[in-house]
Amino acid sequence: MENFITGYPGHEHEMRAALLEVLGKEKYDFFFDKFLKYFFTREDAKFFASLGLNCIRIPINHRHFMDDLQPDVIKQDGFRLVDRIVEACAAEGIYTILDMHTFPGGQNQGWHSDSGLHRATFWEHRDFQDRAIQLWVAIAKYYKGNASIAGYNPMNEPADPDHHNLQAWYGRVEKAIREVDPDHILWLDGNTYSMDFSGFKEVLPNCVYAIHDYSNMGFPGGSYEGTDEQKEILRKQYERKVQFMKDHKVPIWNGEFGPVYASPDEANHEQTNQQRYNLLGEQMRIYKQDQISWSIWLYKDVGFQGMVYAGPDTAYIRLLKPFLDKQKRLGLNKWGRDDTHVKHIYEPLVQHLKEEIPEEFQGRRYPHHWRLEGHLHRVIREMLFSELLTYEFASYFKGLSLEQLDELAASFKLENCVKRDGLNKILQADAGLA
Repeated sequence: MENFITGYPGHEHEMRAALLEVLGKEKYDFFFDKFLKYFFTREDAKFFASLGLNCIRIPINHRHFMDDLQPDVIKQDGFRLVDRIVEACAAEGIYTILDMHTFPGGQNQGWHSDSGLHRATFWEHRDFQDRAIQLWVAIAKYYKGNASIAGYNPMNEPADPDHHNLQAWYGRVEKAIREVDPDHILWLDGNTYSMDFSGFKEVLPNCVYAIHDYSNMGFPGGSYEGTDEQKEILRKQYERKVQFMKDHKVPIWNGEFGPVYASPDEANHEQTNQQRYNLLGEQMRIYKQDQISWSIWLYKDVGFQGMVYAGPDTAYIRLLKPFLDKQKRLGLNKWGRDDTHVKHIYEPLVQHLKEEIPEEFQGRRYPHHWRLEGHLHRVIREMLFSELLTYEFASYFKGLSLEQLDELAASFKLENCVKRDGLNKILQADAGLA
């Protein structure tokens, strides 16, 4: 559950630990059981199918299946959680793709690997890599023959600094999965957050290669006017990512894309969002020319990017609005961050580092496209600052009854959510039902 989806700061395991401390085991288990139950139900699957969409990518935290203190034990609760979504989707004619979104040690340097680190130590420890293969073998054994599952996305947004470790792990996991499940497709993300295939040397059998295609023009600070120049930028960005697939004549999948939307309390939010709908539409026109499949990111959240989002009058939003406003002002979470109110604080620090670190070394840390300031923000804001504010987030839950916790979780029921019609109409049109 990435932080911007429900509004907590930092990393999921930190948020869960803070809530466990505040709520105690009984209330903690009750809240998350209800939350996960309400977050995606048969009604959600029906709505999704009503738009003409036929496939959902399910992001999974490995912690539902593995405990770091008992690394050889595969927890069965993970299958129970995934089964419920797979079955709800299958009943509506929707395929599912199982996406492992986090890994022991972190497969990338970002918050969404849920490592709590700024280094992807997964690539430094064979034990982590072996455990991940052990987990995929268990999943493949369990879902072998399940025709409603369109396949397995073994790793979300890998970021291997050396570029060759990812290729070696893909080769190992493909072979291990095939030994127990020879039929399901593997959907393989590119390196450096699914954007770079330059280090890929071979094509594995029965695999589809996946890009993630976000555009900076769809985020705060960006603007899409629909000029010929901007359209060319979108196309070149896409073509660079898919060159490997075209060279090797293999299928392309866009596993994630989509703008971040302005909220009603922002100036000119309707104009901003229309620009972002236009951007999304242009991207989908590019994809249609190559007839590639895609999965929008994402389905449901608290209002940043989802096809639906928890309504402003729900118990969850009412309770946490002061914290959500504070978090937005501070620009803690990387996704959709606006630095308007804190730019004057961080710019001098970035400048200080640039003055003291020789220019030839400033870009040495991978991923290089983050630049020096991106790495600074990762460590200071997205880790230290956010981790400590996780306790403030959890404090809002202190003293709540089971009935109140149930009402909070129910804020994410589809019936209590707002549908983002501008986005959904574009998706529906691409599916041919508009």
